[in-house]
Amino acid sequence: QVQLVESGGGLVQAGGGLRLSCAASGRTFSSYAMGWFRQAPGKEREFVAAINRSGGTTYYTSSVKGRFTISRDNAKNTVYLQMNNLKPEDTAVYYCAAGADGSISSDRYAYWGQGTQVTVSS
Repeated sequence: QVQLVESGGGLVQAGGGLRLSCAASGRTFSSYAMGWFRQAPGKEREFVAAINRSGGTTYYTSSVKGRFTISRDNAKNTVYLQMNNLKPEDTAVYYCAAGADGSISSDRYAYWGQGTQVTVSS
């Protein structure tokens, strides 16, 4: 079992940045790949970024490449999402998730956090 708690969301102006954190409980954090997903009002949940167990490999959806960076600190049981140059279309609830591999499919993730709201004003 892994429990995930996101933090760091908030209201930011377009062009600004935020860093999301996701703290995991348990001793097996390093055995999971981690992903970030987001869901905007009226839309389906979508993949944002993923990172493998060691942190050596990352994946991004095309719309955030070059602006977002996913990283992890296995000693702190935490995964991060640094978001720069935010746009109004980035507004969503952001969720972190733990799974067996760094898939873009939400079905591959067994554990989910409760989400944190990110709102980008224009």
